Amino acid sequence: MKLYSDFAGRRTRQIAADVIALGLIALWVWFGATVFALVNGLAGFGVQMEQAGAGFRETMTDIGENLGGVPFIGGGIRVPFDGASAAGAALEQAGREQQEAVLQLALVLGIGVTVLPIVMILLLWLVPRIRFVRRANRATQAVRSEAGVDLLALRALATSKLSAVTAIDADPLGAWRRGDQRVVRELAQLELRSAGVRLSPSGG
Repeated sequence: MKLYSDFAGRRTRQIAADVIALGLIALWVWFGATVFALVNGLAGFGVQMEQAGAGFRETMTDIGENLGGVPFIGGGIRVPFDGASAAGAALEQAGREQQEAVLQLALVLGIGVTVLPIVMILLLWLVPRIRFVRRANRATQAVRSEAGVDLLALRALATSKLSAVTAIDADPLGAWRRGDQRVVRELAQLELRSAGVRLSPSGG
């Protein structure tokens, strides 16, 4: 599989683009992880809230149970402590919910700031690279086929700039029809060059 152009200048640009793109992807992954860690750090307040609520609930429950054992008046004394214990449980639950909300926000922000830029990088870099690889490999296979050079020359006539083909011959189509090997070969080289493939001296 041909991943890079046979021509030094274009190959250098492709390698540089690959390195830059992969570096940017790694940078955005790191940035997303950093955003996630920073936002998720806000869950510390929820942890403290949960711990405070749990501690208050346990203390009030213990006091209520102890006072509840007092004969005759235990039931009445225990009521406010049971209410305070319920308030502690509510505070504990609120702390857990705050942690969950912060985690969800951290995930959304972390993934958001990572995925969107990476998708843009892939669209601008990976898609053209895939197109190049497919075109270069098709061109290489065409050269190896029996009529590959003629087909490449015909494609050059159909897709290349008029100024480029007329620079090869004043009547390039007529020369191709006559089977002028020089013109056919130069037209094929024109098409191959745009695909990043160098035609070997033997034509294969």
